[in-house]
Amino acid sequence: MRTAGMRAWCVAALAAAAWSGPAQAGGQYGGGLIEYLVTGSTAGPRPQPYRADPIGRGDGTLPGHEAAYGYGGPGSPNPYNGDPMPEAQPYRPRVQQAALPPSYPAPGPAQEAIARAPDPQYLRQEVAFTGSQRPGTVVVDTSAKFLYLVQPGGRALRYGIGVGRPGFAWSGLKTVSAKREWPGWTPPAEMLARRPDLPRHMEGGPANPLGARALYLGSSLYRIHGTNEPHTIGQSVSSGCIRMMNEDVIDLYDRVPVGARVEVL
Repeated sequence: MRTAGMRAWCVAALAAAAWSGPAQAGGQYGGGLIEYLVTGSTAGPRPQPYRADPIGRGDGTLPGHEAAYGYGGPGSPNPYNGDPMPEAQPYRPRVQQAALPPSYPAPGPAQEAIARAPDPQYLRQEVAFTGSQRPGTVVVDTSAKFLYLVQPGGRALRYGIGVGRPGFAWSGLKTVSAKREWPGWTPPAEMLARRPDLPRHMEGGPANPLGARALYLGSSLYRIHGTNEPHTIGQSVSSGCIRMMNEDVIDLYDRVPVGARVEVL
């Protein structure tokens, strides 16, 4: 019994010595303990960890468990066939989007319209102008949905606008009779007859449909004004007033004095 125990201890010691010895090239079973037990040789490379400090590196490679950074990292031999292990892939977290509940209503035309931004062509810009109007004149091209402030040298500042819907479009010559910052709004009787749900008066502010500024045209009910619905610029939607984006009507307000000529085409 004692002799058998000593013999087992010697075999274990020889195996441990073989495993801890230097790695050699070749080997049918990958070298190390298995190679020694099957063939009696320790030939063959031992897989080595490809990183000294894998924990907490935070470099975005997968998988993130520390076991992935021991034997079998990229470049080290596959213990089954000896081929190099492939490179780790970048970490791309899965993104899941929350679905709307089944009872949530589908967006209607009004919601879809609000989601649209004004077309880039309606952004304020300086352009060539070939009209005969004098500098300082405001020219409203209703069909093209543009307002021009004529400048010297054949140039003009062009603004995108919203105009009267079918049945409410008009043309003619006016002058700027008054200017107001954050004007209040009192719907005329004709509008209240069509829309009795409208308020009788609304103080000026961001929720006011006249927007940040208003230029009143002569003694008419028409104005050039801002809007709290910038998505309507470039459309025929108003009751005859000329609407502009708030930042544009503020710019125009600062450039155009009372008494300026306005031509609506």
